[in-house]
Formats: sequence, C-alpha cells, structure tokens
Amino acid sequence: MSVAFTKEDSAETASETLLPDRPISPHPNRVTEAGLKALEFQLHQARESYETAQKIEDVNERRRQAAIPLRDIRYFAARVRTAQVITNPTSTDTVAFGSTVTFRRGDGRVQKYRIVGEDEADPKAGSISFVSPVAKFLMGKAVGDEVGAAKILSMKRSLRVSFVSQCTTSLSECAVTGPMFGGAFISCS
Repeated sequence: MSVAFTKEDSAETASETLLPDRPISPHPNRVTEAGLKALEFQLHQARESYETAQKIEDVNERRRQAAIPLRDIRYFAARVRTAQVITNPTSTDTVAFGSTVTFRRGDGRVQKYRIVGEDEADPKAGSISFVSPVAKFLMGKAVGDEVGAAKILSMKRSLRVSFVSQCTTSLSECAVTGPMFGGAFISCS
C-alpha cells in the first residue's frame, strides 16, 4: 500500500503545523494591573484551547488545531513572565504611564487617550501604547504644554495638553463631567 493513503505521523506534517513565534517587542513590557490580568486571561484561554485540541484523535488534525494555541501559550507566557506592573499615577500634574490625557491638535480636534502597555493598547477604545509617537511626546507634559510640529513630523501640527486624569478604570467607565476649552473633561469614579 502506498504511503499516500495512510494516516501516519510525518516530519513534513509536523513542520507544516509548527507556527513561528509571535514577535516580542524590544521595549520594556510595562503593563497596568488590568493589563496583567488580561495577559493572564489570554494565557489561560490559549492553554484551554491547546488542551481541547489534544483531545482530537486524528494526529494531523490535532497538530493543526494545536498550532495557534501553542504559539499563543509561548507568547503570553513570555509576556506574563516579563511584565512590569506600573501603578497608576498619584498625580495629575504631568502625563505619565496610566494617565488619561486629553489634548487638542493644531487643527482643533480634541482627543483623549489612556497611556498603557503595548499588549493592552487599543486606540479605537481610547488607549495608546506608551511607545507610540503621540504618547512619547505627551509623557512628562503638563496641562497647557504644547508639543511643536517640528517634534511630530508625521502630524505636521502641534498638540496642546488640555487635561490629565488618573483614570484607574477603562475609559468607558469614566464620566464626562465639566467644562474644558468649550467641551468637557473626563473624571474617573
């Protein structure tokens, strides 16, 4: 009988299902407390998916189904192991890791973001990584400070810090409560 019609383990099949590791950032793995919990949860989910895949009888299908969870286990285990939990800032005098900052762009648009770790950043949800260009330029700035366009070449406009808060929860749990340059500012409960 030809080998083509048998279901045997083969080195070729094994190598087809071994996925390369997810790239790990060269930056320090700074996270908020919520960010560490999210990493731990994702590691737990990857382990559960891997265990589920191990119950598949067909060897080749088992390898295919286990490939992604196995790669994710390696990634999230490394991120949890190297995580540096940064406590929430105690002052709203300057922008720091964990701060929620509201700023006005040179074209008049007002934006607000919480500065967090790389794995927890989601600009659409209102959080940016501390290594993003905007966060780098805002860190250490106080209300009223302006970052000139020359420093932010890609934006071709300046940024002015409007408000800094110590939002310890997600932005969706923060309340809009008062006047700020004709708009509103965020306060956290």
